[in-house]
Amino acid sequence: MTALRYPPARWAAPAAVCWALLLGAFALVCTLRDRALFIRNADQAGPVALNWVVVGTAVLALFSVAAARRHRAHQLTTGLIWASCALSAVSGFTLLMDVIELAFNQRLDSGIAAVHHLLGLLGVLLLAANARALRPEGRTRYPAVPAAPSPAPPRVQWAARAGALAFVPYAAMKMFWAMGGRFAGVGRAELQEASRRNGASEFWLTLESWGIDGTVVLAALGVFLLLGLVRPWGQVFPHWTLALRGRPVPRWLPLTPALIGAMTLGPYGLLGTTYTALGSAGLVSFPRGDFPSVTDCLEVSWIGNGAFALYGTALALAAHSYWVRTRPGAPAGGARDRATGRPGPRPERPTAHHR
Repeated sequence: MTALRYPPARWAAPAAVCWALLLGAFALVCTLRDRALFIRNADQAGPVALNWVVVGTAVLALFSVAAARRHRAHQLTTGLIWASCALSAVSGFTLLMDVIELAFNQRLDSGIAAVHHLLGLLGVLLLAANARALRPEGRTRYPAVPAAPSPAPPRVQWAARAGALAFVPYAAMKMFWAMGGRFAGVGRAELQEASRRNGASEFWLTLESWGIDGTVVLAALGVFLLLGLVRPWGQVFPHWTLALRGRPVPRWLPLTPALIGAMTLGPYGLLGTTYTALGSAGLVSFPRGDFPSVTDCLEVSWIGNGAFALYGTALALAAHSYWVRTRPGAPAGGARDRATGRPGPRPERPTAHHR
């Protein structure tokens, strides 16, 4: 039987070293040119001093990965790699916003910030691969046999349902605007004018004129992804996929957007909700944006940021459970699921419903 080594240690460490050198050089060049990395708008001045945090992340990652090659089982090196991974996540957690902005506006407010976010996400993947390679189970050879389709534990499924329902108020608000209604002091005309000022393409503006909001479409795709991560049909293509029906779903296919979404929407929603709460309490100044008053903006912020926070958290839990349940050679049943710490349910056999 063919054996699979997870993670592929032959490329993980060299790739992480190359990434750290690239990130450090990129941050140094931006610092010398007085270009802040932690901004989203190229026209705004930002704290260039924070660029040194990125340089420090690159140095820490380079040191920890190099030290791990000499002391593979040392807890300190593993902890340093995970610390570098967490710092890299700070750099990459808004990558999804760049993707959405590029899809809607066909441009980026700051190309430098987008590259920074992309490098941050790449660092998370490479450093996590190195950290897991140091664990005993990371050096175990698993048979290259896909795990049988199985549902997530009940707690993870309930979290997924909560994350999906969190988008209902957000989607209702956006569709209400797109169909001509007025909420929080604004209507479709004002929002379309704001979209034009922000550079939205005619394609999305036309959809809005037909009563279809593009962000609602993206939210529906996000809910579909979330539910697929916790149900067996997310591991085997269902019957309506025609030529693909019955075939195993490649692990990277749902996990890649799930990782990007969890890294972006979770922190973005939690930070936004915290800032909205502080603004509602009058502890910080809250801009009114394109709304008639600060109160209107706060009302919309509670709906949007609350949806992102709940969905992002649920997506992280579902992705972790999916990762554990779909590992090649994972036990067929009775294994302890890391998403809950309790024995996992026995997997379901593929049926006509799954196919």
